Amino acid sequence: MSAVDTQYDTYQNPFNSRYCSKEMKYVFSPRNRFSTWRQLWINLAESERELGLEGITEDALKQMKDHVQIQDAEFETAAIEEKRRRHDVMAHVHTFGLAAPAAAGIIHWGATSCYVTDNADQIFLRDALNLLLPELAAVIQRLSKFAKEFRSLPCLGYTHGQAAQLVTVGKRATIWIEDLLDDLHNLEHARDRLLGKFRGTKGTTGTQASFLAIFNGDHDKVKKLDELVTQKAGFTGAARSTTQTYSRKIDVDVMHALSSFGCTAQRIGGDIRHLAMLKEDEEPFEADQIGSSAMAYKRNPMRSERLCSLGRYLANIGANAEQTYATQWLERSLDDSAIRRLVLPEGFLAADACLILLNNISSGIVINKAILKQRIDAELPFMATENFIMALVGKGGSRQDAHEHIRVLSHQAGAVVKQEGRPNDLIERIRNDKFFEPIHGELETLMDPATFIGRSPEIVDDVIEFDVKPALEKYKDALAKIGDADLKV
Repeated sequence: MSAVDTQYDTYQNPFNSRYCSKEMKYVFSPRNRFSTWRQLWINLAESERELGLEGITEDALKQMKDHVQIQDAEFETAAIEEKRRRHDVMAHVHTFGLAAPAAAGIIHWGATSCYVTDNADQIFLRDALNLLLPELAAVIQRLSKFAKEFRSLPCLGYTHGQAAQLVTVGKRATIWIEDLLDDLHNLEHARDRLLGKFRGTKGTTGTQASFLAIFNGDHDKVKKLDELVTQKAGFTGAARSTTQTYSRKIDVDVMHALSSFGCTAQRIGGDIRHLAMLKEDEEPFEADQIGSSAMAYKRNPMRSERLCSLGRYLANIGANAEQTYATQWLERSLDDSAIRRLVLPEGFLAADACLILLNNISSGIVINKAILKQRIDAELPFMATENFIMALVGKGGSRQDAHEHIRVLSHQAGAVVKQEGRPNDLIERIRNDKFFEPIHGELETLMDPATFIGRSPEIVDDVIEFDVKPALEKYKDALAKIGDADLKV
């Protein structure tokens, strides 16, 4: 062991050291947490004074506002007090009182601990969602640009892991885009619902009894206090009935939206990895990047692999919120505390990390057009057989006879590919078969890949015009400021 503890002697959460943005890390940082507590105490005292409570002076409010940002030295003061009192909120009431002595007697007046802890958590959820949403919109915008660029570029479609009818590179990207648009909607819905369900000033068991006491039984003032504190926190409404805490059902809904996005991240990363395995695409690869420590030629899809890994973690995090909500007892139990300190920040940090990766990947996907053509050429003769049959019938031939001739030649060509490892020679066999002589001059046209992609280009256009544009309109100012994501490692 090192004689002196350093950052290298203590476990480091990879979200902090490797994967996440400084903005998201700050939302859940100790400084933001305890400074937010202080702002909530200011909001409470200010509102109580506005409603006529005596003893809350202008000087007290000024001192509180002058010290709303907790300073480095105060963390140590609070830590010493918490060790002594075994109560984090009261440790910070004491610490804030030292910084604002004129307010020491009125800080936390009428409140329970959850006034600051729960209201602050809801603020963090809101702020974290507001960070994620523009970043998700940016990924959708980048993938839309990619889809438009390759709207008409044919490629093999795959069902059951096997070659199927052709699609286009752009059409495939719209599948990802549609799912990400669902995630955008889910996160917006979770944020908007949260904005109307602030905990506010509800007291120890949700009855507001302590506030009714300090306002001498004036119900209207107690209701007004709840409204004022809610408005000052930037929320549109407060829940009418709570326990000591806000309902952990809110955490469930927020974490479900994040977990659903984690599934999407896995899906997109998996698709890109499969296509990279087939050499059809490649994720961005930097000039000095090393793909493998042993195999120097390799270009491993490390970004997409990391995306799948973090997406998998995120997809499973919602179960913790579900179980925490389900096991709450009556007006409150504290078995939710430790787990929420882990689950809520890490859910958002994982989502933030996935979005950084998606931003980076979608900004530089490489499409290997020669490989796409090679794979199409290997499979298209089989796919074109129906066109050949229809063309023969159109010239007066028998469908049954045409089908039998095609079946025989297709199996022969398939054996050449599978058993001898040689190129697909079905077209050559058709050219040499007199039965197909009526359509020999049409074979190239009948095998044009562009005739096999259906409405793929038009589907790309419709998705961008009718789904993407309306969804991203509200983010246009933010999108103008978001650049390409740069990975830390």
